[in-house]
Amino acid sequence: MVRRVVFAVPGDLDTPTGGYAYDKRVIAGLRENGWTVDVVDLGQNFPRPDAATRATAVAMLNRIPDGTPTVVDGLAYGVLPELAETVCRRAPVIALVHHPLALESGLAADDAARLRASERTALAAARAVLVTSDATARLLAADYGVPPGKITVAPPGTDRVAAADRTGHAGPVALLAVGALVPRKGYDVLLDALARLVDLDWRLTIVGPLDRDPATATAVAAQIMDLALADRVTLAGAVAADTLAAFYAGADAFVLASRFEGYGMAFSEALGYGLPVVGTTGGAIPDTVPAGAGLLVAPDDVEALALALRRVIGEPGTRERLVRAAQAASDRLPTWREAARLVATTIETIEATR
Repeated sequence: MVRRVVFAVPGDLDTPTGGYAYDKRVIAGLRENGWTVDVVDLGQNFPRPDAATRATAVAMLNRIPDGTPTVVDGLAYGVLPELAETVCRRAPVIALVHHPLALESGLAADDAARLRASERTALAAARAVLVTSDATARLLAADYGVPPGKITVAPPGTDRVAAADRTGHAGPVALLAVGALVPRKGYDVLLDALARLVDLDWRLTIVGPLDRDPATATAVAAQIMDLALADRVTLAGAVAADTLAAFYAGADAFVLASRFEGYGMAFSEALGYGLPVVGTTGGAIPDTVPAGAGLLVAPDDVEALALALRRVIGEPGTRERLVRAAQAASDRLPTWREAARLVATTIETIEATR
């Protein structure tokens, strides 16, 4: 039997974000296990498509043969509720929700309400829903009316890497933050917290696309200058995979003040490298970062974040304790093979019940 699935993605799979990386790795895993995966590019500018992009995306999905299992990335699916009356009626559609669109930081109240209503309608029509964390599963069940039995949790995988030897490290404490420069990642909070720690010796490298939200990127750059942190903070932009790996290997701690994460792949990647974490309790982060491997504070709490950072930067014993816990946690992280298997099982279950 030919195992075939369509994977519909808004834009280029090589876009350097966690969501696209997840899609790309799952697609590769399905293909490695004998699946034929047809990738459909739904176009750019989701989740705010213009009329032409929306019409093209719907037309492309309407060309999918009847009965073909179709995974649609939630960045597009959530703003295409019209699929409930078209594609969802003739093909088993699986919605892949990285995080609810209405929970993106910086949205006006009416925009958030519109996105929530749109995604709620779209999810009601999906045959199944894939999410990347238990926290997102709970959220969709409680706030979006998705029956728990319809949800499969398929956490992102991590690549196994050799833990770097950080003993005897000299010089500034190397901090690493990874994530696109968008309001949800809380870089403004992180910089405000670090500005309180200029008595300590540290350097921060921020890795992530600068073009996802140019206004935020400009504001972060201006904040670095205003806080007189230009000699301590580097905006590296998007980097190649091998360069990112080198940044992880060379860091002493991972720091990110996200306001919300549907999973937080950068956090699990950091644990995979045995890095201690300073982050927040936003969304699924407490599920991703186990107790003992990091210090987590409430989102937008600059004072608490500064205190946590002071401990990790200024107390080598605390940092070493967190490193040991992070290294132990890395052995328990899911693999990409497991993520692909969970997605495949969801598709097979739908096929078996048609």
